[in-house]
Amino acid sequence: MALTIGVDVGGTKIASGVVDGDGRIVARTLRQTPADNPEKVAVTIADSVSELAAGLDVEAVGVGAAGFVDETRSVVRFAPNLAWREEPLREKVSELVGLPVVVENDANAMAWGEYRFGAGRGETHVVCVTVGTGIGGGIVFDGALYRGRWGMGAELGHTQTIPGGVPCGCGNQGCWEKYASGNALLRHARERASADPSSAAHMLGLVDSLDDLRGEHVTAGARHGDPAALEAFDWIAGWLAQGFADLAAILDPGCFIIGGGVSGAADLFVDKVRAGYAERVTGRGHRPLAEIRVAELGPSAGLVGAADLARSR
Repeated sequence: MALTIGVDVGGTKIASGVVDGDGRIVARTLRQTPADNPEKVAVTIADSVSELAAGLDVEAVGVGAAGFVDETRSVVRFAPNLAWREEPLREKVSELVGLPVVVENDANAMAWGEYRFGAGRGETHVVCVTVGTGIGGGIVFDGALYRGRWGMGAELGHTQTIPGGVPCGCGNQGCWEKYASGNALLRHARERASADPSSAAHMLGLVDSLDDLRGEHVTAGARHGDPAALEAFDWIAGWLAQGFADLAAILDPGCFIIGGGVSGAADLFVDKVRAGYAERVTGRGHRPLAEIRVAELGPSAGLVGAADLARSR
C-alpha cells in the first residue's frame, strides 16, 4: 500500500510524518508554526511534505487543522489560534506539493487515528474528547467520521454547561471547556493555592510565583499529594463525567476516549471520571455503560489520523 503524509498544524508547531497503511510513522519532521501569516503556514506545510516525500511513493497528504473546516475538506473557515479566515488551505498546499490534499479538523483527525489504530480499535461508535488547553471532540459512528452538514460538528467543548458562566474564547459563556480542560485545571489549582498556600506547598515550590504555575506543576503537585492539586483534578473529573453522561444521552457511544495533553496525567483522574459517569448517566442500571478509555497514540494521533483520511479520501 502506498504511503501518505499526515500533517498536524497547531498554534506553535507543525508536526508531519510519513505513515504506512498500518498507521506506523516511518519518518517525521517538526517545524515552528508562523501562526500570524497564512501564506507562510501553507509554505511551511509544503516544505515539510516535500522533505518527507523525497524519494518515496507518496499517494496523498492529510492536514489536521485546529479550526473549523468546511464540508468539502478544503477551506479553513476560522481558527482561534492562527490567522486562518476562509483560508483555501487544500488548494494552496496541493499546488505547492503536487499531490492530492485532504484538510480535516485536528480533533476529528485525532479521533479517526484512535479509532483506526489506537484506543478505539474494535468499536463502531466512538466519541473522542481531547482535553488540553480547551476541549476538542471527534465522533466516529458506524465506522464513519461524523462531520455535520457544514463540516463543523463535534465541537464538544463549546456546548454550554452553565448559562452565564465563565466567559469563553469563542464569545459565549459557560462552555464545557471552561470547567473540564487543562485551563480549568490550572485555574482551579491557582485559586485554591492563593486561598491556602499550605495546600499547594509542592506546586508552589516549583515556581517563582503563582502566575508561573503551569499544568505540569499541578500534575507534579498531585503526584506529591498537594491537596490543591488533587482537588483540581477532582474538579475536572467531575465535569468530564457530567459531560460524558450528557453526550451518552444524545449519542449512546460504545466508548469515550480521553486524549489531549491532560490525558498524560489520566491515572490521576480517569477512575473518578468512570465512577462519576456511571452515577450520572441517564437510565443507569438499565443500560450498558460506554467504556472510558485513554488515548493510545499520544501526540501522534492527529498526524496518523490525517494521513489515513488522505488514504481513504
